[in-house]
Amino acid sequence: MESPEMNVGDLVALLSTCDPNTPLRLAMNPYFPMAHRLAQLVESVDETGRPVVYLAEGPDADSQIGPLPPEAAVALTWQRPVQAAPRRPRRIASA
Repeated sequence: MESPEMNVGDLVALLSTCDPNTPLRLAMNPYFPMAHRLAQLVESVDETGRPVVYLAEGPDADSQIGPLPPEAAVALTWQRPVQAAPRRPRRIASA
């Protein structure tokens, strides 16, 4: 059975396809999507004693960048794509 959690190997495999100079950010909270700068990696153990790695934002006040771009929220399936309302034909003023 596959684990519902991503492991370090999964993350390394996904990141190996990316340009190593690209900034790495964390998307949080599907109901109010925000972007955060990553600054730390900490190895620890969870409540059952299993090893776990935490990625964390930095301690700076600007570590939370702001709202996640809509395209990213759609790609994460946190939001549905939004389409503009169909345009109605213009009414012509009567003389």
